[in-house]
Amino acid sequence: MLKPGSTIGILGGGQLGRMLAIEGARLGYRCVGFAPEGDNVAAALCADFFVARWDDTAALAAFAAQCDAITYEFENVPLSVFDTLPVGAVFPPRKALEVAQDRLTEKRFVEGLGGRPALHAAVDSRDDLVAAVERIGAPGILKTRRQGYDGKGQWRIQSAHDAESVQLSGTPAVYEGFVDFAAEFSVILVRGQDGDVRFWESARNEHHDGILATSSLPAGERIAAQVDETHALAKAVADALDYVGVLTLEFFATEKGPVFNEMAPRVHNSGHWTIEGAVTSQFANHMRAVAGLPLGDTATVAESVTMTNLIGADSASAQALLGEPDTHLHLYGKKQAREGRKMGHVTRLIRPTRQIRQSRQTHP
Repeated sequence: MLKPGSTIGILGGGQLGRMLAIEGARLGYRCVGFAPEGDNVAAALCADFFVARWDDTAALAAFAAQCDAITYEFENVPLSVFDTLPVGAVFPPRKALEVAQDRLTEKRFVEGLGGRPALHAAVDSRDDLVAAVERIGAPGILKTRRQGYDGKGQWRIQSAHDAESVQLSGTPAVYEGFVDFAAEFSVILVRGQDGDVRFWESARNEHHDGILATSSLPAGERIAAQVDETHALAKAVADALDYVGVLTLEFFATEKGPVFNEMAPRVHNSGHWTIEGAVTSQFANHMRAVAGLPLGDTATVAESVTMTNLIGADSASAQALLGEPDTHLHLYGKKQAREGRKMGHVTRLIRPTRQIRQSRQTHP
């Protein structure tokens, strides 16, 4: 266990790092951030913050020298960064990033553990795409294998004609067949350094233009019926990676069972509801895991929870929401409210609950 006063490093300067730093401070730790130049909203909550390129090995070494443990807030940290950091001091492990940074690698990894992703094919050329559409069918989604998020790096393919006319940039991609689903949901777990695994209740997710709009509980019967199967797969993923920290897997609920969509080796937007809606939030438990502390209870504390993202200009009038009962506003401190940019979120709870819904816990 890290002693109070120890330093936890956070790679990345966005809102997830900001919320991790808040929880680190609650636990008595000093947090230090590292990210390239940009609107690094985590910096205001960190005791120190390094602004440098990912390939600045001298800056990375100076950052690492301050840290007793290191974590990251997004999955696009270059793997070369880990060559500069102390072996065994970074949680989650490097292997988790290696898998999650490539959508094709990720799908094959999950398939190897018994998961079922959508029908898919690697695409490195227009001929590959045409062949993939002929084999899998259309409509479908063409995604870059790396770097895509919040709807970026994705193109809808409606027909074989679209496949023939799409302009490929030479970036490796993957084509995914359309999934007929009733709902989308997340499975979010935390795994401690001792192998203890705990799950939060799964939220139903609604997306607009490829960006998460709301996560809500209870998620409904269709999702509830598929939770046990997805929990088993998520635990298998975490164990196979010797994972430490919060891990998120996204699924489609279909008539034939859950279909795996994506994984994120970090705290996740669809888990923001846990800050007020669970006994222990995803951010608090992630920092506990990184520090080697016992994990907290993940039970839900309200009858109904709805987390709504504040996108772009939505944040301008957000303070008025504070007049609503049991409503909790989180603004991320970003300077510019661009279209499609997550500026904050608001969580609404309905209480009291007759009985706290039990968390699902799996012990070693």
